[in-house]
Amino acid sequence: MSGDSFVIGMAGGTGAGKTAVAEALSSSVDEPVSILSLDNYYRDHSDRSLEARSEINYDHPDAFEWELLVDQLEQLTSGSPIEMPQYDFTTHTRTDERVRIEPTKICIVEGILSLYNGRLRDCYDLSVYVHTDADVRILRRIERDVIERGRTLEGVIEQYLETVKPMHERYVEPTKRHADLIVPEGLNHSAVSVLSARIRSAIDGAAIEATLP
Repeated sequence: MSGDSFVIGMAGGTGAGKTAVAEALSSSVDEPVSILSLDNYYRDHSDRSLEARSEINYDHPDAFEWELLVDQLEQLTSGSPIEMPQYDFTTHTRTDERVRIEPTKICIVEGILSLYNGRLRDCYDLSVYVHTDADVRILRRIERDVIERGRTLEGVIEQYLETVKPMHERYVEPTKRHADLIVPEGLNHSAVSVLSARIRSAIDGAAIEATLP
């Protein structure tokens, strides 16, 4: 375990079902779970115009503030609470709001590139890649961005073809090689059960080891 926590890195393409798997896993274990979403760690470009912010490639690794995420994860696994930033996808800016995350025995870092950064991978006890077919993922992406984030269908499709798809093929999909476990077709309950059992075994093992003289 990483410090006092069992840390899981959960990656996969846009719309793969990472959040659903993370939430299902959180519900399946008899322990509090903290979830850090990579989406909250986009670099803040509030000094730029909305037009300029809209042209940033948010699917490229450089779009994320890796240093902040790693530092906060290390604080959390060392037993200190963090103030997790929040991101507004309608304005492409980090908000003034922060969410306090308390240390827990289980921590999940989920996002498209959660297995990309080497320093971040070093923090994980288990690396997971959620694999879902591209046609399913794009339909989920359209539904989410149009309904939840107020974007136009034309804009979502254009972004998918110009950045999301090529960045997935170049950066996201290759991180599958770092995964200890691949979860097929998004919310796969069998895979969630396997994950839950593995986490429980690790936590119970650590507890027993801590009591040994």
